[in-house]
Amino acid sequence: MGTNTPAMNLAFDLQQALQHLCERDECIKSLVAETRAFQIDGDEGQSPYEVLMEAIAYQSISGKAAATIFGRIRALGENGRPPTPEKMLKIPSRKLRKAGLSGAKVLAMKDLARKAMQGIVPTHDEALLLSDDELVKRLVSVRGIGAWTVEMFLIFRLGRPDVLPIHDLGVKKGWSVAYGKKHMPKPQELLKFGERWRPYRTVASWYMWRAFERAGYKVTNKIRARKPRRRNAAKRK
Repeated sequence: MGTNTPAMNLAFDLQQALQHLCERDECIKSLVAETRAFQIDGDEGQSPYEVLMEAIAYQSISGKAAATIFGRIRALGENGRPPTPEKMLKIPSRKLRKAGLSGAKVLAMKDLARKAMQGIVPTHDEALLLSDDELVKRLVSVRGIGAWTVEMFLIFRLGRPDVLPIHDLGVKKGWSVAYGKKHMPKPQELLKFGERWRPYRTVASWYMWRAFERAGYKVTNKIRARKPRRRNAAKRK
């Protein structure tokens, strides 16, 4: 999830966050010492509308294919930027389909544009003034946008300190690796465990990604969700 660019757009003191986590969690302390430094990457010029438009384009397909499609969508705008909400609503759906978007993604982008014009999707300056919960509530109302997408926006665009993506596969498997577990945690189990990381769950999550990354797919592919307990034969009768 991270890249080789300096930490940017952080809405918190990174050194204070690292000290807080290292004092409370030996696993995090080891990861901080043994893996690369905390870094996030984001396009500082992107508005929430543009970030979400790109997220929609990238859903459920390979990064290479998505980049190609989003490049075609961007070309429908002006000055190298994606179409404005007003322009997006005027682009015929068939033209967006021809660019490579599925029917569902066309509907999602149209809804995104509509809600941006209505003010439900805030500008960047407006987003800075909204709480995490308020942003989640607003943005998940957009067709095709779920909590995970909003969480990534909060982390990588706004640099919010206390975001824990409990449904993220990398975070869950990274947690299993870091804490020596054979199975992935259930979302609520991870949420409960993550209370020790408050108010810097973003940084802790980032190091769970590093644990996942360092372990490699040969190890992490073996980590599965815990199987539900089967009722015994007597109870089934």
